[in-house]
Amino acid sequence: MKENSVSGQMLNLGGYIKAVKERIRQLEGEQFGLRLWRKDPGLWKADQENQEAIRNALGWLHVTGKMEDSLHDLLNFVGEVRAAGFRHVVHMGMGGSSLAPLTFQRIFPRIAKGLPLTVLDTTDPATILKIEEEIPIRETLFINASKSGTTAEPFAFGEYFYAKVKELKGHRAGDNFAAITDPGTPLVKLAKERGFCRIFPGFKDIGGRFSALSLFGLLPVALMGINVAELLSRAGQMIRACGPSVPVQENPGVVLGVVMGELSLRGRDKLTFLMPESIVSFGLWVEQLIAESTGKEGKGILPVDAEPPGSASEYGEDRLFVHIRLKDEIDKSLEQLVGELQKAGQPCVSIRIDDRLDLAQEFFRWEVATATAGAILRINPFDQPNVQESKDYTNRLLDLVRKDGKLPEAAAALIEGSLSFYTEEKDRNVKDLLKTFLAKARPGDFFALQAYLSEEPPVTQALQNIRKRLRDRLGLATTLGYGPRFLHSTGQFHKGGPNTGMFLQLTADDAADAPIPGAPYTFGLFKKAQALGDLEALKKHGRRVIRVHLGNNVIKELEILSKLFKDALG
Repeated sequence: MKENSVSGQMLNLGGYIKAVKERIRQLEGEQFGLRLWRKDPGLWKADQENQEAIRNALGWLHVTGKMEDSLHDLLNFVGEVRAAGFRHVVHMGMGGSSLAPLTFQRIFPRIAKGLPLTVLDTTDPATILKIEEEIPIRETLFINASKSGTTAEPFAFGEYFYAKVKELKGHRAGDNFAAITDPGTPLVKLAKERGFCRIFPGFKDIGGRFSALSLFGLLPVALMGINVAELLSRAGQMIRACGPSVPVQENPGVVLGVVMGELSLRGRDKLTFLMPESIVSFGLWVEQLIAESTGKEGKGILPVDAEPPGSASEYGEDRLFVHIRLKDEIDKSLEQLVGELQKAGQPCVSIRIDDRLDLAQEFFRWEVATATAGAILRINPFDQPNVQESKDYTNRLLDLVRKDGKLPEAAAALIEGSLSFYTEEKDRNVKDLLKTFLAKARPGDFFALQAYLSEEPPVTQALQNIRKRLRDRLGLATTLGYGPRFLHSTGQFHKGGPNTGMFLQLTADDAADAPIPGAPYTFGLFKKAQALGDLEALKKHGRRVIRVHLGNNVIKELEILSKLFKDALG
């Protein structure tokens, strides 16, 4: 298919093009575009319970109009923040309430008139202590973002920094806080009690991962100094291109969703993103959108984000590639790889964006595509039934901490120096243990690294080295997620999607810890409980998983682990 001039989207699907065209004709006959905009839940499910939930989850289709109406108020607030002398912003959230701001914070350069933004979405104590050390606490605005107003992580972040501000400003501490949450939540009550400077209401009919173009995404972006009016204008272009009267074959969002859904039904369920380094962080947002929306009922599309590029011969036949390119920042090595992939018969979607502000239109394109793919898979893309599981296991473990003062933990199966291996395998040495585990890999599987570690460039590079080795030797798609962030992202796919995952959970000793005010446990203990809770949930679903606990020299120990994998792979 040729490039759509409005959307910059081109398809090179090889032998799959016939099936995609047939599905497009089917959706056109079913008036898919019109029914989507009419919020017809029958596109996804037939039962009454699901239909009611879906009907109340489609507010994202119209959110930009609401945001345009409230733009004046939003910009007035930004002016008030600057006039009050604030010099920094910390956005505290998890999953859908934090990933859009994190995407903008990592992709956009610092704007002179804007405030520097820090996004806090980890219970890692080293990260929290580092933020505390680097920001001017008295002149920092803290945004507590939680749709439900009950999410445990942002609540803990808020308690920690409220206590720090209160030490400096006493009863005026609330002046340094704002909240984004749905009306009537416990966070609204807390914000009123503490005198937050502002409470921004969310929309009850927009789920967290579909909220990028609502206040959850746009408030911190406006404070950064990014032109929100232009973002909404760019999003509007894609909205019109995906509008209810647009034929399906000309609708870039629906067509992309058809490609995703149709190819996943044919085994191409590893949606692999290829992006230049300057915009690679967009993958964090789209990863959650796709994985959490489609990974359920034993089905799903696995987004493969930021995997180290390989040669065309190193990829299996379970991939669909998406190449997102910036018009004036061409990555020649990626262009060459995409050309090789197409010659090798790998299906590819290419999307060209003019500049970083076009990310606003990408949010909407991918929301429509994900909703469309969900309809083809016959699942409800707007719920997340397995996310709560890990939370329940974590809460159960934290209840034991309250009772016993510590976490229960099984004995290590094997210890190699400073590395402890937790698995049900009964091998005599680590090499055999890893060989036994890796031998369980099957064609079409994926390998997920789950890192409950401090997210720092040397750590990421060491993990990427392990990831590349596993991909090249096993021939499997690989993913990397930092915990607990991925619990609100790919975590749904891990438990609710197909049983095709191999999981390596990595934990480590914390060099320093930080208390959570009002809780009988620290952030370090909270993070460990989240890891163990997720481990328990994976085992419950019969997933293949091994946990490796590192000591306190994470980089060195990851290098040792990489060598152990090399030896086991032969």
